[in-house]
Amino acid sequence: MGRMIAALSRRTLVVGLSLAVVFGALLVVSSAWAGQAVILSTTTSTQDSGLLDVLVPMFEKKTGSIVKVISVGTGQALALGAKGEADVCLVHAPDSEKKYVADGLLTNRRLVMHNDFLIVGPAEDPAKIKGMKSAVEAMKRVAEAQAPFVSRGDNSGTHQLEKKLWSEAKANPAGAWYLSSGQGMGATLGIGSEKKAYVLTDRATYLAFKKRVQLDPLVERDRILLNIYSVLEPNAAKFPRVNAAGGKAFADFMVSQEVQDIIRTFGVDKFGEPLFFPDAGKQEDAL
Repeated sequence: MGRMIAALSRRTLVVGLSLAVVFGALLVVSSAWAGQAVILSTTTSTQDSGLLDVLVPMFEKKTGSIVKVISVGTGQALALGAKGEADVCLVHAPDSEKKYVADGLLTNRRLVMHNDFLIVGPAEDPAKIKGMKSAVEAMKRVAEAQAPFVSRGDNSGTHQLEKKLWSEAKANPAGAWYLSSGQGMGATLGIGSEKKAYVLTDRATYLAFKKRVQLDPLVERDRILLNIYSVLEPNAAKFPRVNAAGGKAFADFMVSQEVQDIIRTFGVDKFGEPLFFPDAGKQEDAL
């Protein structure tokens, strides 16, 4: 009986030590990046809309980590992640995103939310595009009228869509009527207002700046204007210096139910409508 009790005691001790090792390892993994900065490369619309002002402090409070936000055009944001110079990307250029994933530079692309683009312009509407159902036809009419148009010109997701619209309209945007700001969405809307020009904008930034600019919504709700945001992580196998755990934690945070619920109502109190619609777990074809 004494030997049996001793054997059981030894077994209990071994099991206890094994569990301690496992839990200790989990704590090391979970705390290995805690306190480290997480570098987020993202598009200007997530910053200009005010969404990150709500979500970043939440993440920092939950994890004890600081998020360093690099807010640029989506083209630049993706390039930073694809070079291992960011830990996570929150962007809106599906074709470019899929290319980086196919090339093995970015991984784990997940939908976060969507809104849409619209063409805004002066109330005078010199190209007479108000109410048109086709964004492509509207852009064609702007080019034919050589009406002032301000482009971001920064290879952002917005600029990539703009170039696609010009291409499908078989129009060559060039000349004194076509201006390139080389700046973010908010600044581009400001220039468009000053120049009484047309601008292609995401809805969230337009609503956030609506009271500061004199530009009216003219063309909207065309399927081609759908604006999808995704979160991606750099390939840690290619970029070992990336804070992969921190980047994944932020990506998981963006698709969590808590954040998706915040996205669902963000902007309603201020603008009377949400700036984004949550999409975690969805497929693009379902939008």
